[in-house]
Amino acid sequence: MIILKKCYLIRHCEAEGQAADAPLTAKGMKQAERIADFFSSMHVDRIISSPFRRAVQSIVPFTEKDGIKIETDERLTERELSDENLLNWLEKLEASFEDMTLRYAGGESSLEAMKRIVAVLEEIDKSDAETSVVVTHGNLLSLALKYFDREFGFEDWRNLSNPDIFLLQIDRDQVVIQRVWEPVRN
Repeated sequence: MIILKKCYLIRHCEAEGQAADAPLTAKGMKQAERIADFFSSMHVDRIISSPFRRAVQSIVPFTEKDGIKIETDERLTERELSDENLLNWLEKLEASFEDMTLRYAGGESSLEAMKRIVAVLEEIDKSDAETSVVVTHGNLLSLALKYFDREFGFEDWRNLSNPDIFLLQIDRDQVVIQRVWEPVRN
């Protein structure tokens, strides 16, 4: 069992699209400021982000206030369900939560994607960092949570907000996952 100190898992703020270079919307930039405020009273040792623009932009306001460096890690990029345009992609995604080995053309299975983010979390555990922040994407964040809580599924993914933040703590054999973000509903 991985033993983490504190790890905050963040789903990026609202973005203009799904491409790697898609920036945050104006609303997303305001959300990023809220994230900075959320972390302002905490000591954070390490920030690791997906290199996708929307993920990095989601944490930049905090790093500008705190001065902490953002490390980017390719393993935190969003899972590619398929390299084909799937008209029924939502149904395909749901099926991939049920069958973790299901793989569509040019994509990766949920299990493969899960292994990527869990490897990052294991490395964080072995580091000296007591409090870490991981900025990623909705599907990958969901798969990390599913790794620790097998009941976390497709409907839980659907209920995530942009942004969203979960605190993950594992002390010996006890896993504690807590949603710590209060989304602002319009």
